[in-house]
Formats: sequence, structure tokens, C-alpha cells
Amino acid sequence: MRVPANTAIAATPVLADPAGARARSAPSKRPRAVPMIPKLAYRNLFHDRLSLAVTLVGIVFSVVLVAVQFGIYLGSENRIAAMFDHAKVDLWVVSLGTKSFDDPSLLSGRERHAVLSTPGVASVEELAVGFVNWRKPGGGSTAALLVGSETTRSTDLPWDVTQGSIAALSAPSAVAVDATYFNELGVARIGARAEINNQQVTVAAVTQGIRSFTTLPYVFTTIATARTLLDAAPDQSSYTLVRVAEGASIESVRAALAARLPDAEILTHDQFRKRSLDYWLFETGAGSALIAGAVLGIIVGIVIVAQTLYASTKDHLNEFATLRALGASAGYIHKVILMQAVLSAVIGYLLGMCLSFVVIWASRDSTLLIVMTPNLALMLFALTIGMCVLAAVCAIFKVTRIDPAVVFSR
Repeated sequence: MRVPANTAIAATPVLADPAGARARSAPSKRPRAVPMIPKLAYRNLFHDRLSLAVTLVGIVFSVVLVAVQFGIYLGSENRIAAMFDHAKVDLWVVSLGTKSFDDPSLLSGRERHAVLSTPGVASVEELAVGFVNWRKPGGGSTAALLVGSETTRSTDLPWDVTQGSIAALSAPSAVAVDATYFNELGVARIGARAEINNQQVTVAAVTQGIRSFTTLPYVFTTIATARTLLDAAPDQSSYTLVRVAEGASIESVRAALAARLPDAEILTHDQFRKRSLDYWLFETGAGSALIAGAVLGIIVGIVIVAQTLYASTKDHLNEFATLRALGASAGYIHKVILMQAVLSAVIGYLLGMCLSFVVIWASRDSTLLIVMTPNLALMLFALTIGMCVLAAVCAIFKVTRIDPAVVFSR
């Protein structure tokens, strides 16, 4: 019996082309469509380039102002706490009423022996600190803060020595100054001579970047030289630095020292550091002024962004009404406006941070220290996003009152 020819022909493709059948059944790869909310937000944002430019200027101004203000605040903290961060001790013996490291007064002179005889004390170091009159070699004078330390026992002070060495300070009347104060002190190199309180001194070492919050130059020397220049007794000092023995309780040693030295104040390292920061940043009002400036920058940014987003929303009310008439929910439109705010925030933040780094770089050798940390950068990003989202609320209130019927009355 013969199989009909048309049957064989019809059956042949099915058996001979299984790969083709699979190819035809496989779904075709198409490029993914951009989600509509970001797409609408992007087009609304870039439709009016002038409004976008105004928005970005407001955000950039706010980011730079807040970054600089908080950067100066952190830089001020670093300078106030610099001496504490480089003096690795557990307890400080200071005169009663001392407000900060830069508010020194001489102790009676019997503190060292009282501290050394206290159980739990491992070592003691003294600092002689005081304000002096620096007479420049070429004439004129300026105030400076003299810091005398036991350089033969400790190399913590001074730090960042770029010329000379700490050992060179052991020479008679030798001092170390910072290169950033050369013009103010009237010196330019190692070996330069000047006068401190009418006594001749020689620059034997140079540091780089040690600046004070009060802008007065730090001058470092040995404690013996400092006592001579400050006209102090051979056993007097401004601060007695105590290191507690391993295993001993800092609080127990502190209580014992407080009982032995009723005419002095015994502070932990963190207490004295915090007291100095609080005094210069808040009691003097310097920190409050910086924070107020940062808040002002945030307010200005919110106002500018809010005005621009509100104007942009009014210009697109008919489009939003059309979306409502087509069935879009109010929440959908709110997301479009919020996405506009977030896009503005991201672009403004990136531009503002670039400009902030330029400002920080340009001020690296100035009297103002501006610090940028990863935490501050993250805080600024969150702050910028929050500022723009808050500004979008005004526009959202306007859209909430849209009547979809207005699209049919045009």
C-alpha cells in the first residue's frame, strides 16, 4: 500500500526541522522600556532648561554653604583638640577654673611628686604653657603660645616635623615653629633668630600644619627653656599629664589625686578635651554661628527648590490633569513630582560636592581649616535629598486639587 505523496511532504518539515520549531517558539529579546515615572520626571525636569538651571543653582549653593560651614566646624574641632589627640595620657592635672588648653595658668609646683607617690600611676609628664611676646628679627612683635614639653622623654609634642628634629630642641634657647606662621613670626628658615619676652631664641625645627584655633602661633620648646622664658620656678608647670598603670582604675587614681591635690582639678583626657571643645565652640559662640550659617543655607535651598518645583508643576497642570483623566491616581502623579525632586537633588549634590572640593583645596593653606569626611558627605547627600523632597510638598499640594474635568474644557 502506497503512502500518499502529500502526506509524506507534510510530515517531512516536522521531523527535519526541530531546531527551527524551537527558534520560532522562543520569545524575542526586546530592549526593556524605561519606567514611566522616571521618564515623565526627566522630561518635565529638562523641558524648561532655565527653570532647571535655577533649581540647580539653589541646590548647589545650599550644598556648598552647608559643606563649608560644617567643614569649618569639623576643622575647628580638629584644631582645638590637636594637642589632646597627640598627648596620649589618661589624666590631666590643671589649675582650678581652666577652661581649655589655650587658657593656661601655672600650678603650684608640688604636683609631680604628689602624683608619682599615688598608687596606680605609671608615669608623669609636665607641660609649661603660656602666652609670650615674640619680637620679630626685622622689627615688630606678635603674641604667641609657648608650649614646653619633656622632649627627652616624649616625642608627642611637637609633631609633623619637616625640618630639623625634636632632638635639636635640646640646644639652649632652641624653639620649633610652624611653616604656615613664617610671615607672621618674621622668620623664613632654620637658624633664624628672634626674641621671646626679651630673651633671644633660635629656630631649630620647623613643623607643617600645626595651627591653633585662636590663630596665635604655637611655639614649641623644652620644658626647661619654657620655664625660663615664662619666668616660672624650676618645678612649676601648667599641666601635669598622668598615665595610669596597666590594670589600675582611672577613676580610682583620679579620686586619689583629687584628695591629694585639693588646689588643682583632676580631669580625664576625654573630659578636658570636651571642655575645651565646648568652651571654644559654644561658650564663645563660634560653633553656634557656623551651625546657624549651615541652617540658613538649608533654608535658602528649600525655598529656591520649592519655588521652582511649584512653578514647574503649574506649567504642567494640564498634562497632570490629562493623566488624571486617563485614570492615573493622585499617588502616581505625586511619585512623578517626587522623582523630579530626587533627580534635581542628585544632580545638584554632585555639582555642589565638586565645587566644595575646589573650595577645600583652595583654602588648604589659609587660616581656616575645612574638613570633608565620608560621614559628612553622606550626611550632605541625605540632607540634599530630604531638602528637595520637602520642597516638593508644595507642588504636591497644588496637584492634589487638580480636577480631571479641566482637560475637557480646553
